[in-house]
Amino acid sequence: MLTVNDLGLQFGKRILFDEVNLKFTRGNCYGVIGANGAGKSTFLKILSGEIDPNRGSISLEPGNRMAVLKQNHFEFDDEQVLNTVIMGHKEMYAIMQEKNAIYENPDATEADGLKAAELENQFGEMGGWMAEVDAAELLSNMGIKEDLHYKLMRELNGSEKVKVLLAQALFGNPDILLLDEPTNDLDAITATWLSDFLADFKNTVIVVSHDRYFLDMVCTHIVDVDYKQINISTGNYTFWYETSQMMARQMANKNKKIEQKREEMMAFIARFSANASKSRQATSRKKALEKLNLEEIRPSSRKYPFIHFKTEREVGDQLLNVENLSKHSESGDLLFGNVNFRLNKGDKVAILSREATTVTALFSVLAGEAKADSGIIEWGQTITTEYLPNENEKFFTGSQDLDLIDWLRQYSEEKDEQFIRGFLGRMLFSGEEVNKQSSVLSGGEKVRCMMAKTMLQHPNFLLMDEPTNHLDLESITVLNKAMTEFKGSIIYTSHDHQIMQTVANRIIEITPNGTIDQLMTYDEFIRSEKVKKQREELYQGVIA
Repeated sequence: MLTVNDLGLQFGKRILFDEVNLKFTRGNCYGVIGANGAGKSTFLKILSGEIDPNRGSISLEPGNRMAVLKQNHFEFDDEQVLNTVIMGHKEMYAIMQEKNAIYENPDATEADGLKAAELENQFGEMGGWMAEVDAAELLSNMGIKEDLHYKLMRELNGSEKVKVLLAQALFGNPDILLLDEPTNDLDAITATWLSDFLADFKNTVIVVSHDRYFLDMVCTHIVDVDYKQINISTGNYTFWYETSQMMARQMANKNKKIEQKREEMMAFIARFSANASKSRQATSRKKALEKLNLEEIRPSSRKYPFIHFKTEREVGDQLLNVENLSKHSESGDLLFGNVNFRLNKGDKVAILSREATTVTALFSVLAGEAKADSGIIEWGQTITTEYLPNENEKFFTGSQDLDLIDWLRQYSEEKDEQFIRGFLGRMLFSGEEVNKQSSVLSGGEKVRCMMAKTMLQHPNFLLMDEPTNHLDLESITVLNKAMTEFKGSIIYTSHDHQIMQTVANRIIEITPNGTIDQLMTYDEFIRSEKVKKQREELYQGVIA
């Protein structure tokens, strides 16, 4: 058990948390949610001991071990991949190093030999004899092939390093597992494996994530950072969201009878329990929900931006035709080759690839910001595109002297200040915030500005490379709805499972040797045996 006692944290006059008291118990998975800047990651750092609170304490039950997903991808560059995973169990790894040092010492004494025997016993009791096997199994489950297990971390690419660090956190069955955005940079197959792993995990998980589908799949409780407080409620993210919205509506209508509110809530609880995807979780959640005190639930104080993409011109019959497209990286590696597809009216296409750099390169080529090595791109005459890139820094550098009003005015036909202010207000920039310099915005604020820019252009075709990056759950929820309702066509990629599943009617996977192109949903695509066979053939260099 992990206990938080009277926790308080503030920076200067800004109070982040105050008088927080929580208990995290074995067998539960807690999803930490809150607006950008609310302190989700900071809370995890306090739990791990990386940051000290101003007051209060964190108590870990004696004998329990805590593991944390490392965020520094270069920390273990000089270590072997397999050893990096085993390092997740610090005590086991220290014993392994100490006993190996004795064995390798030609001048070891009899006392050293006795010490080594003692260490061997401790090592065995911790499961050390199976350490390499267990670490290798974790790596293989995450798609890290055996030929990489004995390489140095520096020899791996970015997405491979992320998987190794995740395996490090999971290694050795920790009692408390702290994960900050674990699905970032994971491919769909690995993310699904992680969801299943955590859903069956017997100990305690505390996770920060902006992926609503992931939170729904793994969480038994939601930890809501709001009102300078941190409160735990039973259920997954969808249940928390629906409950919070329902309470907000009913608080707005104070004349509604309490009993009517209770009946409505209990009906929702019944539906929620019946639809839970994991039977073990469904049983435990139902028991907890039966004890739920409705009066303790508070509506969220967080606000939702307005995102709506309106087209000015309807698309014609010809949208986009791509033939034999190929592109190499600056270092000469083939990013993609033999890419062929033709878009039809109404297509909303999700792009997949094993490498994020491949997808970004394709978007840059389609948007005309980079040149392909070979191939043809033909846009229809009626098409007006707008590109939302993964990296948007160039739109804000060189604009140091522009406040938000002047920054957005650059992209608007209507130059009136009141119009611009109103548009910024929709994106949650109100009052004096519109006088901020565009160069000092946070990552999430910059993405909201880019959304406003996109809406002002009224395109009928959207190119969106990871549009959910830096956004909070509220903005992601609104963006999901806007993309679903958009009347034009979209080519996009996202790490948000729900956006991939609910927006796309067509999936295209990009490989160095061609494409896999299927008219199906995202979930159907990642579970398809036909797609799996095609993928294996293409990555072996055989074009089916």
